[in-house]
Amino acid sequence: MQTTTTIIAWAAQDSRLLLSVLAALIAIVLLISFLRIAPFLAILMGTFMAGTAAGLPLEKIASAFSKGAGSILGEAGFIIALGAMLGALMADSGAADKIVTTLLRYAKGTAIPWMMALVALVVGLPLFFEVGLVMMAPIIFVMARRSQQPILRVAIPALAGMTALHALLPPHPGPLIAVSALHADLGTTMVLGFVVAIPAVILAGPLYGMWLAPRLNVGEPDQIGALFKGQHAEQMQPGFFPSLATILLPVILMLGRTVAKIWVTPETTLFDMLNFFGEPIVALTVTVLFAVIVLGWGRGMARNEVGLIMRKALPPIAGLLLTIGAGGGLKQALLTAGISDTITKVASGTHMPLILLAWLIAVALRQATGSATVATTATAGIVAPLVVSLSGTHNALMALSIGAGSVFFCHVNDAGFWMVKEYFGLDLKQTFATWSVIQTIVSVVGLGMTLMLWGLLG
Repeated sequence: MQTTTTIIAWAAQDSRLLLSVLAALIAIVLLISFLRIAPFLAILMGTFMAGTAAGLPLEKIASAFSKGAGSILGEAGFIIALGAMLGALMADSGAADKIVTTLLRYAKGTAIPWMMALVALVVGLPLFFEVGLVMMAPIIFVMARRSQQPILRVAIPALAGMTALHALLPPHPGPLIAVSALHADLGTTMVLGFVVAIPAVILAGPLYGMWLAPRLNVGEPDQIGALFKGQHAEQMQPGFFPSLATILLPVILMLGRTVAKIWVTPETTLFDMLNFFGEPIVALTVTVLFAVIVLGWGRGMARNEVGLIMRKALPPIAGLLLTIGAGGGLKQALLTAGISDTITKVASGTHMPLILLAWLIAVALRQATGSATVATTATAGIVAPLVVSLSGTHNALMALSIGAGSVFFCHVNDAGFWMVKEYFGLDLKQTFATWSVIQTIVSVVGLGMTLMLWGLLG
């Protein structure tokens, strides 16, 4: 009982921490927007501002920043680099062009955004968002170019599809954690997750993209766009099935890992193999090697030429990697300062429907920490004691509500924000209007759907 009182009690430090975080976020936006400071440097400055104002020693701020930056780059840095090389290989070999040519037979004009949403749902099902984006990037760029559509009209449906999957459907880490913490049924959560995700993707993807694209004039970014301008597109292209196999290979490998964790006996040879090859960095490494052989050497491309294609893919993403690392550093510094505990105190003692409370806690934690996974994990732990008497279906809806809240209005302390900004050459205002709003639509629709299902299934 004493522990509960300690958690609920509000202290002056909590107010100080919230104000310091708010001031730092405003400072980061101003540094980037008005002073044109490089994003990674602006985030670094904002991190020290927040940490100092919150009372953390400078040495502790620096240590937390380094830890957070190293952690996010360890998870996403190599994935982004491998994805850039794979995208360049697919573009230069003509594989991306071949896939787009085939898709354009079945979707033209206004049907293209719907096709891109569907492709993103298929490709992104077992993939982390970072992996899904680097896999979808060459298809998005080539599709926009070939169909002569605004790039946002093509990109937004794909981003919406991957966001909804990341928030609502296992095997993505957030939903899996919530399912485990709340003792929800995995199968029920997946079925209800699809029911919730479909309207969220439709509204945040094709419909929002078709509305926003004419109002936000965004051209193809020079550096990243150049990665996906194939030099061999006019020559003999690879077949559709080798091209499709290249983009689906990591999907299959990572899906195999999920299957192994659910249905295969641990500590067996099959489990170990599926688990190993389904690790994101391993799956993408295997895919890059597959692309080198099938799309490069196998089509008579010289070894030096293949190597040059992969090397030229790395310089354009250097700024992106620095910015993502800085975002991870900011997140870790805020966690070290105790922002999760402060948000928990804000939520304590409120009197509202449990499913709405869970969503609001996840929203607050996402705004403060910049991590959907952290928001989901912490929220599930907070509400778990309150749901022990609920049915399996209602626990599944609680998990989905938490997942929806965890993607509300992504902003400058999240790596995904900077990935979208740099990949599509957006400024801060445009990134808020695209990525932040996409995630907010998915989050709000997710809440609405879970509330409706809660009433219908109650």
